[in-house]
Amino acid sequence: MSEIYDIGYRHYDGPRLGRGHSTRALAVHSLRGVFGLGRPARSKIVPFALVGIMFIPSIVSIAIMALAQQRGIPYSGFAVVMQAVVAIFLAAQAPAVVAPDLRYRVLPLYLSRPVSIAEYVGAKVTAMTVAVFALIAGPLTLAYVGELVVDMPGPPATGEYLGAMLMALVLSLLLSAFGLALASFTPRRGLGVASVITVYLLSSASVPVIYATFAETGNVETAKWAWLANPFWLVDSVQHWLFGTPPHSIEGDYPSGAVSALLLVVLLAVAMLALALRYRKAAAR
Repeated sequence: MSEIYDIGYRHYDGPRLGRGHSTRALAVHSLRGVFGLGRPARSKIVPFALVGIMFIPSIVSIAIMALAQQRGIPYSGFAVVMQAVVAIFLAAQAPAVVAPDLRYRVLPLYLSRPVSIAEYVGAKVTAMTVAVFALIAGPLTLAYVGELVVDMPGPPATGEYLGAMLMALVLSLLLSAFGLALASFTPRRGLGVASVITVYLLSSASVPVIYATFAETGNVETAKWAWLANPFWLVDSVQHWLFGTPPHSIEGDYPSGAVSALLLVVLLAVAMLALALRYRKAAAR
Protein backbone atom coordinates (compact mmCIF):
# COMPACT_ATOMS: atom_id res chain seq x y z
CA MET A 1 0.00 0.00 0.00
CA SER A 2 1.45 3.36 -1.04
CA GLU A 3 0.93 6.76 0.55
CA ILE A 4 1.20 10.26 -0.85
CA TYR A 5 2.83 12.91 1.32
CA ASP A 6 2.45 16.63 0.81
CA ILE A 7 5.97 17.99 1.41
CA GLY A 8 5.12 21.54 0.45
CA TYR A 9 6.43 21.94 -3.10
CA ARG A 10 4.68 24.67 -5.04
CA HIS A 11 4.98 25.98 -8.56
CA TYR A 12 6.73 29.33 -8.95
CA ASP A 13 4.17 32.04 -9.71
CA GLY A 14 6.46 35.09 -9.62
CA PRO A 15 7.92 37.11 -12.51
CA ARG A 16 10.30 35.39 -14.91
CA LEU A 17 13.07 37.86 -15.63
CA GLY A 18 14.80 35.87 -18.36
CA ARG A 19 18.36 34.98 -19.28
CA GLY A 20 19.66 38.53 -19.29
CA HIS A 21 18.77 39.02 -15.65
CA SER A 22 20.42 35.71 -14.71
CA THR A 23 23.62 36.72 -16.48
CA ARG A 24 23.65 40.15 -14.83
CA ALA A 25 23.03 38.59 -11.42
CA LEU A 26 25.97 36.22 -11.96
CA ALA A 27 28.21 39.11 -13.02
CA VAL A 28 27.24 41.20 -9.97
CA HIS A 29 27.75 38.21 -7.66
CA SER A 30 31.20 37.59 -9.17
CA LEU A 31 32.14 41.28 -8.90
CA ARG A 32 31.19 41.32 -5.23
CA GLY A 33 33.32 38.25 -4.74
CA VAL A 34 36.38 39.98 -6.25
CA PHE A 35 36.30 42.60 -3.48
CA GLY A 36 35.20 40.18 -0.78
CA LEU A 37 31.80 41.80 -0.30
CA GLY A 38 29.43 39.52 1.57
CA ARG A 39 32.38 37.42 2.76
CA PRO A 40 34.49 37.39 5.94
CA ALA A 41 36.71 40.39 6.67
CA ARG A 42 39.90 38.51 5.69
CA SER A 43 38.58 38.26 2.12
CA LYS A 44 38.57 42.07 1.88
CA ILE A 45 42.12 42.67 3.13
CA VAL A 46 44.06 41.94 -0.08
CA PRO A 47 41.81 43.67 -2.65
CA PHE A 48 41.26 46.82 -0.62
CA ALA A 49 44.92 47.01 0.43
CA LEU A 50 45.93 46.90 -3.24
CA VAL A 51 43.31 49.54 -4.06
CA GLY A 52 44.86 51.77 -1.39
CA ILE A 53 48.35 51.24 -2.83
CA MET A 54 47.10 52.22 -6.29
CA PHE A 55 45.87 55.58 -4.96
CA ILE A 56 49.21 56.55 -3.39
CA PRO A 57 50.86 57.74 -6.66
CA SER A 58 47.79 59.84 -7.48
CA ILE A 59 47.92 61.53 -4.09
CA VAL A 60 51.65 62.17 -4.55
CA SER A 61 51.00 63.56 -8.06
CA ILE A 62 48.39 65.96 -6.69
CA ALA A 63 50.88 67.13 -4.05
CA ILE A 64 53.54 67.69 -6.73
CA MET A 65 51.09 69.66 -8.87
CA ALA A 66 50.08 71.80 -5.90
CA LEU A 67 53.59 72.48 -4.60
CA ALA A 68 55.80 72.41 -7.69
CA GLN A 69 53.25 73.07 -10.48
CA GLN A 70 54.48 69.95 -12.28
CA ARG A 71 52.66 66.76 -13.21
CA GLY A 72 53.65 63.46 -11.66
CA ILE A 73 53.04 60.14 -13.39
CA PRO A 74 51.50 60.80 -16.84
CA TYR A 75 48.01 59.41 -17.29
CA SER A 76 49.10 57.40 -20.31
CA GLY A 77 51.86 55.67 -18.34
CA PHE A 78 50.07 55.04 -15.05
CA ALA A 79 49.09 51.43 -15.79
CA VAL A 80 52.62 50.57 -16.96
CA VAL A 81 54.23 52.11 -13.88
CA MET A 82 51.79 50.34 -11.54
CA GLN A 83 51.70 47.05 -13.45
CA ALA A 84 53.10 44.99 -10.56
CA VAL A 85 50.23 46.01 -8.27
CA VAL A 86 47.65 45.37 -11.00
CA ALA A 87 49.18 41.95 -11.70
CA ILE A 88 49.08 41.00 -8.01
CA PHE A 89 45.42 42.07 -7.83
CA LEU A 90 44.63 39.96 -10.90
CA ALA A 91 46.53 36.94 -9.59
CA ALA A 92 44.96 37.17 -6.13
CA GLN A 93 41.36 37.71 -7.21
CA ALA A 94 40.92 35.92 -10.56
CA PRO A 95 40.92 32.47 -8.91
CA ALA A 96 38.22 33.69 -6.51
CA VAL A 97 35.97 34.27 -9.52
CA VAL A 98 36.37 30.86 -11.16
CA ALA A 99 37.81 28.38 -8.64
CA PRO A 100 34.77 27.88 -6.34
CA ASP A 101 32.41 26.86 -9.15
CA LEU A 102 34.97 24.37 -10.45
CA ARG A 103 35.99 23.05 -7.05
CA TYR A 104 32.45 22.41 -5.84
CA ARG A 105 31.24 21.34 -9.30
CA VAL A 106 28.23 23.65 -9.40
CA LEU A 107 28.71 24.59 -13.04
CA PRO A 108 26.12 22.03 -14.25
CA LEU A 109 23.66 23.65 -11.84
CA TYR A 110 24.21 27.07 -13.42
CA LEU A 111 23.86 25.65 -16.91
CA SER A 112 20.70 23.73 -16.00
CA ARG A 113 18.96 27.09 -16.08
CA PRO A 114 18.69 29.23 -19.25
CA VAL A 115 22.33 30.40 -19.03
CA SER A 116 24.67 29.28 -21.79
CA ILE A 117 28.40 28.74 -21.48
CA ALA A 118 29.01 31.92 -23.50
CA GLU A 119 26.83 33.92 -21.10
CA TYR A 120 28.49 32.35 -18.07
CA VAL A 121 31.97 33.14 -19.39
CA GLY A 122 30.84 36.63 -20.41
CA ALA A 123 29.52 37.33 -16.91
CA LYS A 124 32.78 36.20 -15.28
CA VAL A 125 34.97 38.20 -17.68
CA THR A 126 32.75 41.27 -17.30
CA ALA A 127 32.98 41.12 -13.51
CA MET A 128 36.77 40.80 -13.52
CA THR A 129 37.12 43.51 -16.17
CA VAL A 130 35.03 45.96 -14.15
CA ALA A 131 37.11 45.21 -11.04
CA VAL A 132 40.49 45.72 -12.78
CA PHE A 133 39.21 48.81 -14.59
CA ALA A 134 38.02 50.32 -11.31
CA LEU A 135 41.45 49.59 -9.82
CA ILE A 136 43.15 51.62 -12.59
CA ALA A 137 40.49 54.21 -13.39
CA GLY A 138 39.91 55.31 -9.78
CA PRO A 139 43.44 56.69 -9.25
CA LEU A 140 43.51 58.14 -12.76
CA THR A 141 40.29 60.02 -12.12
CA LEU A 142 41.50 61.26 -8.74
CA ALA A 143 44.67 62.62 -10.31
CA TYR A 144 42.69 64.33 -13.08
CA VAL A 145 40.26 65.91 -10.62
CA GLY A 146 43.26 67.04 -8.59
CA GLU A 147 44.75 68.65 -11.70
CA LEU A 148 41.52 70.57 -12.30
CA VAL A 149 41.34 71.72 -8.67
CA VAL A 150 45.01 72.74 -8.50
CA ASP A 151 44.58 74.70 -11.76
CA MET A 152 47.91 73.92 -13.37
CA PRO A 153 49.41 76.35 -15.93
CA GLY A 154 48.03 75.69 -19.39
CA PRO A 155 45.06 73.55 -20.40
CA PRO A 156 44.37 70.33 -18.49
CA ALA A 157 45.47 67.06 -20.09
CA THR A 158 41.89 66.01 -20.78
CA GLY A 159 42.68 64.23 -24.03
CA GLU A 160 45.45 62.16 -22.46
CA TYR A 161 43.20 61.31 -19.50
CA LEU A 162 40.35 60.12 -21.73
CA GLY A 163 42.73 58.11 -23.89
CA ALA A 164 44.26 56.54 -20.79
CA MET A 165 40.79 55.62 -19.51
CA LEU A 166 39.89 53.95 -22.81
CA MET A 167 43.12 51.98 -22.89
CA ALA A 168 42.68 51.06 -19.22
CA LEU A 169 39.41 49.44 -20.21
CA VAL A 170 41.10 47.53 -23.04
CA LEU A 171 43.93 46.47 -20.73
CA SER A 172 41.43 45.35 -18.09
CA LEU A 173 39.60 43.19 -20.62
CA LEU A 174 42.83 41.60 -21.86
CA LEU A 175 44.16 40.92 -18.36
CA SER A 176 40.83 39.58 -17.13
CA ALA A 177 40.36 37.20 -20.05
CA PHE A 178 43.85 35.76 -19.71
CA GLY A 179 43.85 35.76 -15.93
CA LEU A 180 40.58 33.88 -15.73
CA ALA A 181 41.67 31.47 -18.46
CA LEU A 182 44.84 30.61 -16.53
CA ALA A 183 43.04 30.36 -13.18
CA SER A 184 40.26 28.17 -14.61
CA PHE A 185 42.59 25.26 -15.32
CA THR A 186 42.72 24.35 -11.65
CA PRO A 187 39.97 24.26 -9.01
CA ARG A 188 42.47 25.15 -6.29
CA ARG A 189 42.78 28.84 -5.58
CA GLY A 190 46.44 28.67 -4.52
CA LEU A 191 47.50 27.03 -7.76
CA GLY A 192 45.46 29.58 -9.71
CA VAL A 193 47.26 32.44 -7.97
CA ALA A 194 50.62 30.84 -8.68
CA SER A 195 49.85 30.25 -12.36
CA VAL A 196 48.76 33.84 -13.03
CA ILE A 197 51.63 35.48 -11.17
CA THR A 198 54.19 33.11 -12.74
CA VAL A 199 53.08 33.97 -16.27
CA TYR A 200 53.22 37.69 -15.45
CA LEU A 201 56.69 37.44 -13.90
CA LEU A 202 57.99 35.50 -16.91
CA SER A 203 56.60 38.04 -19.37
CA SER A 204 57.83 40.98 -17.31
CA ALA A 205 61.34 39.70 -16.61
CA SER A 206 62.06 38.07 -19.96
CA VAL A 207 61.04 41.00 -22.18
CA PRO A 208 63.98 43.33 -21.31
CA VAL A 209 66.40 40.40 -21.58
CA ILE A 210 65.12 39.41 -25.01
CA TYR A 211 65.20 43.03 -26.15
CA ALA A 212 68.77 43.51 -24.96
CA THR A 213 69.89 40.26 -26.60
CA PHE A 214 68.61 41.24 -30.02
CA ALA A 215 69.70 44.89 -29.67
CA GLU A 216 73.27 43.92 -28.85
CA THR A 217 73.48 41.89 -32.06
CA GLY A 218 72.28 44.87 -34.10
CA ASN A 219 68.73 43.58 -34.66
CA VAL A 220 67.05 46.63 -33.15
CA GLU A 221 63.90 46.35 -35.26
CA THR A 222 63.47 42.73 -34.24
CA ALA A 223 64.16 43.60 -30.61
CA LYS A 224 61.18 45.98 -30.53
CA TRP A 225 58.78 43.04 -30.88
CA ALA A 226 59.86 41.73 -27.49
CA TRP A 227 57.80 44.42 -25.72
CA LEU A 228 54.59 42.93 -27.10
CA ALA A 229 55.05 39.79 -24.97
CA ASN A 230 53.94 41.79 -21.92
CA PRO A 231 50.25 42.85 -21.90
CA PHE A 232 50.95 46.22 -20.30
CA TRP A 233 53.51 47.23 -22.91
CA LEU A 234 51.35 45.72 -25.66
CA VAL A 235 48.43 47.97 -24.74
CA ASP A 236 50.81 50.91 -24.29
CA SER A 237 52.07 50.38 -27.84
CA VAL A 238 48.48 50.54 -29.14
CA GLN A 239 47.91 53.69 -27.08
CA HIS A 240 51.08 55.23 -28.54
CA TRP A 241 49.83 54.40 -32.03
CA LEU A 242 46.28 55.68 -31.52
CA PHE A 243 46.85 58.83 -29.46
CA GLY A 244 50.49 59.73 -30.04
CA THR A 245 51.40 59.46 -26.37
CA PRO A 246 55.06 58.82 -25.52
CA PRO A 247 55.97 55.12 -25.28
CA HIS A 248 56.58 53.90 -21.76
CA SER A 249 58.77 50.90 -22.47
CA ILE A 250 62.21 50.90 -20.90
CA GLU A 251 63.84 51.71 -24.23
CA GLY A 252 61.00 53.95 -25.36
CA ASP A 253 60.25 52.22 -28.65
CA TYR A 254 57.64 49.85 -30.14
CA PRO A 255 57.06 48.10 -33.48
CA SER A 256 54.13 48.87 -35.79
CA GLY A 257 51.05 50.05 -33.87
CA ALA A 258 48.66 48.46 -36.34
CA VAL A 259 50.29 45.07 -35.83
CA SER A 260 50.12 45.58 -32.06
CA ALA A 261 46.40 46.30 -32.29
CA LEU A 262 45.86 43.17 -34.42
CA LEU A 263 47.84 41.08 -31.94
CA LEU A 264 45.73 42.49 -29.12
CA VAL A 265 42.51 41.42 -30.83
CA VAL A 266 43.91 37.95 -31.57
CA LEU A 267 45.00 37.46 -27.95
CA LEU A 268 41.57 38.49 -26.68
CA ALA A 269 39.91 36.02 -29.01
CA VAL A 270 42.27 33.22 -27.96
CA ALA A 271 41.69 33.87 -24.26
CA MET A 272 37.90 33.93 -24.64
CA LEU A 273 37.98 30.75 -26.73
CA ALA A 274 40.17 29.02 -24.13
CA LEU A 275 37.71 29.97 -21.39
CA ALA A 276 34.73 28.72 -23.39
CA LEU A 277 36.43 25.39 -24.17
CA ARG A 278 37.53 24.96 -20.56
CA TYR A 279 34.03 25.48 -19.22
CA ARG A 280 32.46 23.34 -21.91
CA LYS A 281 34.72 20.51 -20.73
CA ALA A 282 33.97 21.20 -17.06
CA ALA A 283 30.22 21.28 -17.68
CA ALA A 284 30.34 17.91 -19.43
CA ARG A 285 31.71 16.12 -16.35
